[in-house]
Amino acid sequence: MSRILVVTWEYPPLIEGGLARHVRKLSEALVVLGLEVHVLTRGGEQATIEEEMAGVQIHRIVEPERPTDLGEFVTWVERMNADMLAAGVELGDRFDFDLVHGHDWLVAGACDHLARRFNAPLVTTIHATEYGRHQGWVDKHPQSHIHGVEKWIANRSDRVIACSHFMREQIADIFGVEEGRISVIPNGIDPEDLPAEDPQELARLRSQFAAPEENLVLLIGRLVYEKGFQLALEAMPEVIAALPNTRFLVAGSGTHEAELHKQANELGLMEHGTFLGWIGDDVLHSLYRIADLTVVPSIYEPFGLVALEAMASE
Repeated sequence: MSRILVVTWEYPPLIEGGLARHVRKLSEALVVLGLEVHVLTRGGEQATIEEEMAGVQIHRIVEPERPTDLGEFVTWVERMNADMLAAGVELGDRFDFDLVHGHDWLVAGACDHLARRFNAPLVTTIHATEYGRHQGWVDKHPQSHIHGVEKWIANRSDRVIACSHFMREQIADIFGVEEGRISVIPNGIDPEDLPAEDPQELARLRSQFAAPEENLVLLIGRLVYEKGFQLALEAMPEVIAALPNTRFLVAGSGTHEAELHKQANELGLMEHGTFLGWIGDDVLHSLYRIADLTVVPSIYEPFGLVALEAMASE
């Protein structure tokens, strides 16, 4: 049986965005295929350090104190990688790993050191690039540092995984990686995550945000610049002028959240919608179902699970 060490900065129940769900689903599917999967990740102070979930062996480090300043985030990531490397070395003393699979630049340092220590191939999934998130403007810190780490780990890896052909072309172009070393494995959703729901319960949920005769527009995801929520809010006054019975619902959290609240206030939109904040999976799919329209206004979107989930929700 092959034994894989998966390294990720987020894994349920600690969820920052779609990456955590991606890694969980992939890890559980690999277990079904007969592989032994160990996930090295971070957790809060109350998190269980070691546990098994759906056959996946999970090992957590205690998360370093998270800074609020973006400039300090790089230092925090370096500390996290040092802690993950130490934990990974201990795991290597207990298990022989056949492959190391890292997700994004946030765990690049730990993954590179561990793969070489274990004499194991390194696979890196690049879910998005700093170059793409900032439309090529990566000449200033911390964007320049992040871009450099992404380029470094892409070229250090034995295999790079991209979620789309667009991403493969971008990785090859901006990082100089041969396309033959990049595999395209599209994201997907599990229909079992979309169970049937009681229409009356959905109606009650919808009534919290809109009247039966009103249109409900959903904006959902991480509230960061590249997701483009600011563009949707900018357009909303014209939408409401044309369709006065329209309300909007913003679900999610992120670094751009305060700015979006400020924008909505300045545009006089707060009486026409709701900022729900972070939501869990138990509410996520219900929101898709109660909305009349889900808007995905992303400036940069390597794949777009939100669009896929919305289309799959009846």
